[in-house]
Amino acid sequence: MTTDSRGDYQELVDEISELLGVPATLENRDFELIAFGAYDSEGELDPSALDPVRTRSILTRRSTAAVRTWFEGFGITRATAPVRIPPTPEAGVYRGRICLPVRHRGVVLGYVWLLDSDPGPTDPQLEAAMRVASRIGALLADEAQHGADLSRELRAVLTAERGWQADMAVAALRTALGPRGDGPYAVACVAPWPSADPDDAPSARTVPHATALCTVPWGPTAQWLAALIRLRATDTLTPATSAAARLLERARGVEGGGSETGTQGTLGTQGTPGTRGTPGAHSTAGTHGTPGMQGSPGTAAAPLTVAAGIASPRVALADLAAAWQEASAAARAALAEPGFGPVAEWSRIGPYRLLTSLSPETAQDPAVRPLLAPAHRELARTAEVYLDCAGQAARTAAELGIHRQTLYYRLSRVEQLTGLDLDDGEHRLLLHMALKGARL
Repeated sequence: MTTDSRGDYQELVDEISELLGVPATLENRDFELIAFGAYDSEGELDPSALDPVRTRSILTRRSTAAVRTWFEGFGITRATAPVRIPPTPEAGVYRGRICLPVRHRGVVLGYVWLLDSDPGPTDPQLEAAMRVASRIGALLADEAQHGADLSRELRAVLTAERGWQADMAVAALRTALGPRGDGPYAVACVAPWPSADPDDAPSARTVPHATALCTVPWGPTAQWLAALIRLRATDTLTPATSAAARLLERARGVEGGGSETGTQGTLGTQGTPGTRGTPGAHSTAGTHGTPGMQGSPGTAAAPLTVAAGIASPRVALADLAAAWQEASAAARAALAEPGFGPVAEWSRIGPYRLLTSLSPETAQDPAVRPLLAPAHRELARTAEVYLDCAGQAARTAAELGIHRQTLYYRLSRVEQLTGLDLDDGEHRLLLHMALKGARL
């Protein structure tokens, strides 16, 4: 969305605020804040207007799923006229609301929220406000169409075959972006995206720094989300990390950076490569601490169920397909190694830059396959920690919380199962890569 259209929304919301003499907010149909018009006849906003629900909506630019469900229970998704909602202190709604449904050609695209008062707006005033809301609806419809076009063109760039198809896809995306086609850019990947609908991507307007978003098929059932993040020439990847964190919240159903089960670390914290787990079969026991922090010796890090990856910055749109490969690889690495995530940068995933480029069949070496059986889970973990510790027995035993003689016994069992010699550098390399690859 262009800066001008943002201004159009703000002007229309301010027009409604002035028309009715009350503060107004505009949210899309997903309850994500678009514009806020603060109005007070004495020049100061009444503090009582900022109940918990309203405060959170303004500060975080979105409402919780519970708040959305509660308001939708009043029939606002079907309404064609203003809907009055009474105050409900136990729900955090200390003042009543008037909802003006924003529709275009019969489809609800958003809502204008007003604080009710006594006496409230008259019917003629509300009718006039609804006419302004219909103009907002036309803007939202135009933007939704433009966003759909960008999603289609971005998906085509990321999935096109090399050659003339890729060239045509890039040209179409450049035309759709218009003046925003100049880089630099970063591409972010959120995997997996929870919706089975390939067109169910959030609006770029609600994600900081995002220019376009689309879902990309990954396998027969999974969808991954691609985000095109525009940077300034002096930017680091911080804006991309912020955007990826926002998308992760949405994918995981986490509101305001909260947690799922256990203790989930702050989104966007860069982890330390090498947090230990069990290849191919992570333990779910224990808590998941701040990403990047090592657990206690012998404790496997809990797996991530959804993660994000960020590619290195690019300047040319023709490089976006390669950037998508990096971003999706980084997301896969974060899912495999929780220490990288939940937001992983391509430049920081170490050996997974190579491993993610291999086919799953290539990464599963037959010599190591017996070690990956569920019955030998502890042996596989011991071997990986030993190799992560550069073959230092004392350090490995301390990391695992076992006696050194126990370590030697386990390593001898690893050699018997695989036929590999852990004193041979090439054998160690093969085993190490196969164990890491098994996570993917």
